[in-house]
Amino acid sequence: MLVQWSMIPTTHYLAPMVLDRRRIAVIFCGLCSFIDLWATQALLPMLADELHATPVAVSLTVSMPPLAIALVAPWTGILADVLGRKRVIVAAMFCLIVPTVMVGFSTTLGGIVLWRFLQGLFVPPIFATTVAYIADEFPPDEATGATGLYVSAGVFGGFLSRFLTAQMADQFGWRGAFLGLALVTVALAVGTAWLMPRDRTFVRTATLMLSVTQMVAHFRDKRLVATWSIGFCALFTFVTVFTFVAFQLAAPPFGLSTSQLGMIFFAYLAGVITTPLVGKGVAILGRKNLVLISLAIWAGGLLLTLLPNLAAIIVGLTVAAAFGFICQACSTSYVAFTAKEGRSSAVGLYVTFYYLGGAVGGVVAGLAWVIAGWPGCIAAALIVLAAVATLVRRYWVDA
Repeated sequence: MLVQWSMIPTTHYLAPMVLDRRRIAVIFCGLCSFIDLWATQALLPMLADELHATPVAVSLTVSMPPLAIALVAPWTGILADVLGRKRVIVAAMFCLIVPTVMVGFSTTLGGIVLWRFLQGLFVPPIFATTVAYIADEFPPDEATGATGLYVSAGVFGGFLSRFLTAQMADQFGWRGAFLGLALVTVALAVGTAWLMPRDRTFVRTATLMLSVTQMVAHFRDKRLVATWSIGFCALFTFVTVFTFVAFQLAAPPFGLSTSQLGMIFFAYLAGVITTPLVGKGVAILGRKNLVLISLAIWAGGLLLTLLPNLAAIIVGLTVAAAFGFICQACSTSYVAFTAKEGRSSAVGLYVTFYYLGGAVGGVVAGLAWVIAGWPGCIAAALIVLAAVATLVRRYWVDA
């Protein structure tokens, strides 16, 4: 039986947990979803220098994986609704190893962009299917807490993707860094295959056509469409800010090295702290009010990054990450809360819009950077956050 998310007590985000096999597997899935995804963000100045490319050109190494994710996410949701959860998750983890290795052997920017695109193809089967696995396999009073654990692991994986890659690149070059990431991915894939229990309560969709029909039906729900659009805007903002801040801080007067640029992504760890608190925040304020307040604080953090002071920029990035991930956790859970059938495909469509926002954000931010530098990037991000607030006010209804 599918879990009715409206019945999950949100306070269980804070309930004590025992890290059993299932939860450790969920953590591994969260890490693997993002450990390779954002690996080039801290490396952009290094790649631009070594490959004699422009900032806009090397930013394609950031925007290509989200584009690939956007293209395949809803179809992997359908696949998981038909084939089962663990089988899809583990297969995708092992497939992700191949393009990660091949990035390390690439000699041209075009080769890197191609293999980065292929990396993105194997992320949705991990991300979207794990959310559905939690909904199916965890008791209702534990599912929200497990989702919070998964989101926190994903945030930490995103941090490691930037930080760990930057540290390895300073020691072994960017090619060595990607080979190192491939080894980490191998470990996570093996660990998940061993620890994750087989699907027990999953109800197999009768036919592929039925699953496709359920996916199409999701477009008739305005709340879902609005939430997918919110996801688009959220990652648009994250990619805009965390991609081009590397160029801002690598240039005078800051002049940070690659490993120092990797250190700024400690700001991402703020999300590890805030996402487990989402359930408590929703219980007190309601999901809609929590997101609107978080959006306002998120915008304030972005404005701080305009100050010509490294400490202020780091504080601004930390605030943006902390409250941005609150919005992300609320949006993801709202999709599962709203979709009563075909939950994997509903989450898959959210992932599509979310990462399409990341792909578009990389391109738009590049244009904004060329036209107006860092202030132009922040202006684009603030406009998009205003659009998010409008959608939340108009379409979200707290149960």
